[in-house]
Amino acid sequence: MDALTASLNTFLVRLALQPASVPHEAAHHAEHLLRLLPPDDEEAIVAYYGLFGADQLSLAEIARSRSLADEDMMARIDSCLRRLAVTPEWQVIRAEAPKLGE
Repeated sequence: MDALTASLNTFLVRLALQPASVPHEAAHHAEHLLRLLPPDDEEAIVAYYGLFGADQLSLAEIARSRSLADEDMMARIDSCLRRLAVTPEWQVIRAEAPKLGE
């Protein structure tokens, strides 16, 4: 995972585990960021991290619900994160709250 993708991963983990530590505006922008993905991929990311009050599901649960191997599901999640990490939208979120992606 490259540094840009890792910063998005860190932000999503923080948003899931400590939502009060993320400014409301950044959380709101994160919702819009995820909508750049196809709905199925957006649902997988939300479930994987347990975002926005959704139950966090294990990789195996998410993979099974999509009839994929765990490794294939993880590769898909990684690919989604990479696609989002290079968007101007993620760069705006990072610029607004630079410490959140660390």
